[in-house]
Amino acid sequence: MQTSFTPEQLRDPGLARANEILRSCVHCGFCTATCPTYQVLGDELDSPRGRIYLIKDMLEAGRPADEKTVKHIDRCLSCLACMTTCPSGVHYMHLVDHARAHIEATYRRPLMDRLLRAVLARVIPYPGRFRAALLAARIGRPLQRLIPDARLRAMLAMAPKSLPWPSRNDRPQVFPATGERRLRVALMTGCAQKALNTDINDATIRLLRRLGCEVVVAKGAGCCGALTHHMGKADMAHASAAANIRAWMAEQQGAGLDAIVINTSGCGTTVKDYGHMFQEGPLAADAAVVAGLAKDISEILVKIGLPEGAPKGLRVAYHAACSLQHGQQIKSAPKELLRRLGFEVVEPADSHLCCGSAGTYNLLQPELSAELKRRKVATLEAKAPQVIAAGNIGCMMQIGSGSGVPVVHTVELLDWATGGPKPRALGAV
Repeated sequence: MQTSFTPEQLRDPGLARANEILRSCVHCGFCTATCPTYQVLGDELDSPRGRIYLIKDMLEAGRPADEKTVKHIDRCLSCLACMTTCPSGVHYMHLVDHARAHIEATYRRPLMDRLLRAVLARVIPYPGRFRAALLAARIGRPLQRLIPDARLRAMLAMAPKSLPWPSRNDRPQVFPATGERRLRVALMTGCAQKALNTDINDATIRLLRRLGCEVVVAKGAGCCGALTHHMGKADMAHASAAANIRAWMAEQQGAGLDAIVINTSGCGTTVKDYGHMFQEGPLAADAAVVAGLAKDISEILVKIGLPEGAPKGLRVAYHAACSLQHGQQIKSAPKELLRRLGFEVVEPADSHLCCGSAGTYNLLQPELSAELKRRKVATLEAKAPQVIAAGNIGCMMQIGSGSGVPVVHTVELLDWATGGPKPRALGAV
């Protein structure tokens, strides 16, 4: 794609990177075949190629974002299926992230939009605040039908029927390996996950310790910054990321780390991109180290190796989170681990398409999200599974709200199969 940025514009590192990405696009349109919003809406401007044209026009002209551009960029899930499909290697993730930051800086949203986004940015990344908000939403749910704004209704509907007690395992501490230590790893405990489902981190710690890992929950580490990053709130996102970098580098420079283990794939995609986020400035070197240490839990388990298990007689439909299969290009490892431990693994049709969760997307774009959820649940249930497994808390909540089939994290099944407790979500299965 031909671009016409001025030399002065290209002195800005963000615009220089956008120019590089834009020029790699050859207009082929392969991305439209795997874009969930294009599949639903059929509008070229709701495809990656259409959004690329909008972003190019906005950035080249150096103008504030307009309502049309904002509408179509807001509809993007950042599922990154287009990056998997693209034959030219267009790094759409960096481009749309830059566009969102430009929108946040130059476009004045309607008052309700501003309020909703501000609340989400200041609540979800903080487990205590998020837990309080979920409890309040449960109280307000009976009034849901009286609320005219679909986004507010979606927020009330999101609240689970019950919340777990906070887990002591999420506090800063060190868990010794069981037996001989093979690795020393930091576990990212996250933010929303600590309020919604404490079983995931608990199962991860048990499993890693059983396999010879010393597990560190670093003091000062928290939200990865993804939620605010994808809303264009760069300063807030970078503050969260910087806190993590400092916390993990303190451990790395102390007793050392072999890896930073992440069991929420949306967080993993962001942490692995810290090197790009902080390429300019004093944290550049440390950010690159942290990004290199970051590993999805499935990557670590493949490296360590799991014992082969007997058949479990349990049919598991594996949902591939977009942030795992497209953002991190991890596709086979979780399925191979489940099969190795004796689970029967089936995959739904169109497994490359998003479930509609996408961070805060299901709250800010509830109609589109609901349609994507409906399609995803239908393809999963068509496989007649006894349980659905996924590697991302957002996907688990999204699919679980539309299906009667139990939904668990992949690591919960792996923990159970190697000596841990049966996942609570399975009940009598």
